Amino acid sequence: MTIVLLLIILGFVAATSIAGGLTMALGSWLGPERLGLPAEIQLPAEYLEGSPFSTYLVPGILLACVVGGLHTAAFVLLLKRSRYASPAATTAAYSILVWIFVQMSVIPFSALQAVYFGAGLAELGLLLLLLGVIPPTGRQDPASRVAANGSRDGTLGPVRRKRAAVGSPHDRQEHSA
Repeated sequence: MTIVLLLIILGFVAATSIAGGLTMALGSWLGPERLGLPAEIQLPAEYLEGSPFSTYLVPGILLACVVGGLHTAAFVLLLKRSRYASPAATTAAYSILVWIFVQMSVIPFSALQAVYFGAGLAELGLLLLLLGVIPPTGRQDPASRVAANGSRDGTLGPVRRKRAAVGSPHDRQEHSA
């Protein structure tokens, strides 16, 4: 189920990043009228004030190629169960988080920024679940259970007491005294 959720989010971010990036880039280059898009879909030019860009061409290409491309690659690698799926998904998740951080520093806040930031965090969380870094809810790792006296499974801290194997030098030394 975790893989399915991660694939859904990766696919959603990939598709919308590529579509949004191409709309931004082609709309800046050709104009929304030539694309058959309503003029309202084009982002206001004043959002670019204070940024290094004069049009949405370069940001659109970056959104489509970098964010959309990384998410597409992570989606395909995870679908194929490649050994590179985890690093690709991590890179993709951080790419959308960085994109939103930069975007929030340049343009006014929008609800879509919160949605995509949440998607990036969800990607990282699901990836941590898949890697076993975070145990699934409902199942508690035996090593993390805390006994009534505050110790873990009756030990002091995370270190478990190990009994020496019978016949070990430690065992022989203990019994010879």
